[in-house]
Parts: sequence; structure tokens; C-alpha cells
Amino acid sequence: MFTKKNIDTTKEAYAAYSTGDVATALSNFDNDIEWFVNGNSKVSGTYRGKAEVLEMLAKLAEKSFTTAPRRFLADGDDVVVLTQSTAGGESGHQVDVYTFSNGKIVKAESFGDTAMTERVYGRK
Repeated sequence: MFTKKNIDTTKEAYAAYSTGDVATALSNFDNDIEWFVNGNSKVSGTYRGKAEVLEMLAKLAEKSFTTAPRRFLADGDDVVVLTQSTAGGESGHQVDVYTFSNGKIVKAESFGDTAMTERVYGRK
């Protein structure tokens, strides 16, 4: 288990994403990453592989999505990030869970305000 290294890697990914450096942020993900977004909005679902994750991030960007991490917690290969997310002029709490293997993020799960996400992005 590399708890501190996993937290540092996660912090680096958030810092890169916040400056618009999506390529650096994605470099922390395994090629076969699986990312789940909760809810029934047009951005909800499971994305597999970096190409699909990039498509999901592009959808989020359409509504000026930002995320500001507030706290990083780790246990073994899992890092939990408590964030404040903003999109389409609305803001809400979100929790992201990242699972690491061999120094890369292999699984991501995002749990946020589903009502807000549906208002901003629309329902499926």
C-alpha cells in the first residue's frame, strides 16, 4: 500500500485539471480506467478507457465545470476526495473515490448532487 503516494498523485491530478492541463491529469489514470458517475443526468454512467473519460470531461466542460478539493482521505489503495463542484452557475458537494493499482488510478467513482447535475446537464 502506498497511501501517501496515492494522495500525492491524486492531488497532482486535481491541480493539473484545475489549470486546464487535462493531458497531465489523465496521465495518472490507467489506460483501462473505469469511471462511474452517479445519477440519471446526461453525464451519468460508466466510462471505460481514457478516450471515454476524456469525452465525459468534455461534456462537463460544456457547463464550465470546476471542482475544488477540500479534503483527501486514504485507506490502502483507495483515496477519497471531498470536493465542492460548480457547473452551470450552481455549486454542490461531491465525493470522488479513486482506486489505485501499480501507481495508477484504475477505478473512479463520483457521487454528487444528482438533482443539481440533472438541472445543469439534463436528464437521460
